[in-house]
Formats: sequence, structure tokens, C-alpha cells
Amino acid sequence: MKTTRIKLLALVVSFLGITSIATAQRNYTLDSKSTFSVSGTSTLHDWEMKSSSATGTANLTITNFKLTEIESLSITLLAESIKSEKKSMDKVAYETLKTDKNKSIKYVLKSAEKVNETTWELTGTYTIAGVSKVLKTTVKTTVTKEGLNIQGTNKITFTDFGMKSPTAMLGTIKTGQDLTLKFNLNFNI
Repeated sequence: MKTTRIKLLALVVSFLGITSIATAQRNYTLDSKSTFSVSGTSTLHDWEMKSSSATGTANLTITNFKLTEIESLSITLLAESIKSEKKSMDKVAYETLKTDKNKSIKYVLKSAEKVNETTWELTGTYTIAGVSKVLKTTVKTTVTKEGLNIQGTNKITFTDFGMKSPTAMLGTIKTGQDLTLKFNLNFNI
């Protein structure tokens, strides 16, 4: 009888241990392999600016190697970490972003809705050039050994965030109004 109780107790403890490993709500940190880009057009050529200098955190629940909940997510990107291949373009971009007063670009999650096993719709507040706007973003997620990868894009315009489309060469080169934000985020324990 005593042996049966010990085996039963061992089975219960074992089951509880496996369950706690299989379901884990944890805080994750954005790693340095994460990338961000913004791209657009101009009367001269298409352009792209990139950065991999952001900080961020997420509170996620991963159950049996599947993302089941995104409780919170926030990212801060230094505005002047976004670079193109031309310093003159960077200078114009920083003026447009008003980096003298607004040092960071921020994102804070408001809600997350699961679409399917790997697709989520995130609603969050983007703050760019000192202006905040709530936008929806569809993202793809992949659970990794270290945590979670999130990839997505969002279409915005300069006017969405109170910015004017930049010009150069006394107005002969004009930037298009539409922008595409892309991100590839890696959150690790």
C-alpha cells in the first residue's frame, strides 16, 4: 500500500513538473539581432533606412512550444539609429522625425488577438516624431529555442504622424507620402 502511494505521489509530482514546464508565462527581452527598417519612394529613387538598435520587453505565454498569449510588448528605438547609405539623407530624415525634441520612436501593445497558430493581430500605439497613433499590425510568430520571433510590416504616411514629406535640392527631389515599416523581432528569456 505504501509503495502504491509513493508511486502515485511521484506520478502527480512528475505531472505537475511537466505541466509547469509546458506552460510558462515569462518576461522576454528584445535581443540585438532584431532589425527595423522604413522604406519609401522619391522622385529620384526608392530608399530604405535600417536600424538594429532597439530595446524592448514582452510578457508572453508559450504552451507546448506554441504562443498562446501576448500579455504585453513594448519597444523603444533611438530615432537617430536609423541609417541610410547617405549621410545627407539621414540628416533630412532626422529633421523630419524632429529628433532634436523626440529622441525615440516607441511602440506599446494595447491588445493582441490570435488569428491562427502563427498569425496574430496586434493593436498598439506607435509614437513617431512626438505624435502617437493607435494602429493594427498583422504579424507572423515563430517559437524558438530562446523565445519568440515576430515579423511584420505596417503601412503609414508622413501625415499620420504630423510630418511633412521631405524634399531636397531646393524641392526638385520629393519624397512620396507612403512609408512601409518592417520589423523582425527576437525576444529571448
